[in-house]
Amino acid sequence: MSADPRATCIIGVARHTWHPSDAPGGAPEPLEMWEQTARAAAADAGTRDAAAVLGALESIDVVYSQSWQYDDAVARLSERLGVSPARRRYSGIGGSVPHVLATEAAREIRTGRLDLALIAGAEALATVRRLKKAGERPQWSFRPSEKRPFPMDMDFDPSEISHSVFEAYLTFALFDNARRAHTGRGLDEHRASLGRVMAPMTEVAAASPHAWFPVARPAEEIVTAGPDNRMVAYPYTKLMTAIMDVDMAAAVVLASAAKADALGVPEERRVYLRGWGYAEDPSHVAGHPELWRSPAMAAAATAALAGAGIGVDDVAHLDLYSCFASSVCFALDALGIGLDDPRAQAVTQTGGLPYHGGPGSNYMTHSLAAMTETLRRDPGSYGVVSGVGMHMQKHAYGVWSTVPGTAPEPSPYVAAAGPVGIVASPEGDATVATYSVLHGRDGEPERALLVCDLPAGGRCYALLDGGAPALHEAEAVELIGRPVTLAPQDQLNLARLS
Repeated sequence: MSADPRATCIIGVARHTWHPSDAPGGAPEPLEMWEQTARAAAADAGTRDAAAVLGALESIDVVYSQSWQYDDAVARLSERLGVSPARRRYSGIGGSVPHVLATEAAREIRTGRLDLALIAGAEALATVRRLKKAGERPQWSFRPSEKRPFPMDMDFDPSEISHSVFEAYLTFALFDNARRAHTGRGLDEHRASLGRVMAPMTEVAAASPHAWFPVARPAEEIVTAGPDNRMVAYPYTKLMTAIMDVDMAAAVVLASAAKADALGVPEERRVYLRGWGYAEDPSHVAGHPELWRSPAMAAAATAALAGAGIGVDDVAHLDLYSCFASSVCFALDALGIGLDDPRAQAVTQTGGLPYHGGPGSNYMTHSLAAMTETLRRDPGSYGVVSGVGMHMQKHAYGVWSTVPGTAPEPSPYVAAAGPVGIVASPEGDATVATYSVLHGRDGEPERALLVCDLPAGGRCYALLDGGAPALHEAEAVELIGRPVTLAPQDQLNLARLS
């Protein structure tokens, strides 16, 4: 099948990890990381002249870096590369960002406004952390004259602020426990099933030179809390949580098929975007009508497959966003892939965010690079990548293949379903909709956050009352569906099991 001249394809990819053992002095600054991987991605296109690939760039997107802020990140990278693209953008934050950038470039390519684009991202958060421990700060280049606010892309409900509903490991655990109750699994049975999903990811990481933690681990070790693997937010242990403090960078070069032809990119280097979808769930955790699944994720996945003209049974390779087990399992549910399907044991091409590493907002650039490499090795197959932004809110899906096809129509943006209202200070009877127990660094339980259904409609956040016995009970028996009695106290809601 010949390619539509306006079809978008990845023609070059690169990724690099600065392991502490290989770079004892730490990683270079993000600007150098961007440049290195951008040049490597241009060379990966397989043309006779990589410089010509860079010289033809019309667009550069740089994924937001938490490690260091520059006065003008894209301009500085352009200078380092010796190029002057007309389209220059520095992104916001979120796990779905790189694929959104890729699909936005694809829209421009489809309409003829763009032919060649670069997406690059890097984090040196591990180096920043080591310097901080030593009482030092990075001395990197082109710092802005004034400090810039972190571009937090979230709208917190006042009740979320008062109950400290901030950490991703907490919110994704809330979704995970809701899914457990919906499936009817017992607590131990459910954690064992999560281990069976996560363990194969560690095997992929163990075989990858790019993984931050290249260690294969059995399922039981991953899900069992202990001195070296403390419980973080039930049911998530430390080995089940994404790791952001890594030193790694990745870049991808996208082109129209016509531009790839003009540059002399061999057909076997091209991986085409065949379909994509994007959708959002409500922004607040308690606002999700169904806490055990993501309708928006299902809508985005369905749109991506439909755009590619394939069904899920045609998909051979997956890289599902894996910050926590719930994002993986929600994605499998959205795709209609059961845990007994062999593909449920092969959900990542990188090793996943807990084991490969989740470098801030840039993981999906690594995912796209890894999927490109996989599809080149298996020509004619289809791969699905997914991204999750914020607290299970923003969902991006893409179908990629060496099979060219035609330029896919842009999928419609799918808005969230109407959210459930959040009540600030209810009093009286309620029912537990989901919950998680948060642990301290010593491994001991410190507090349990509940999301409760109210008799008159709506939901609230609450802290479980009853001290240590109640916290231990929450990890031994199912609380979801249990009645509680709510009592407001100093901007907090306390819930006692009835």
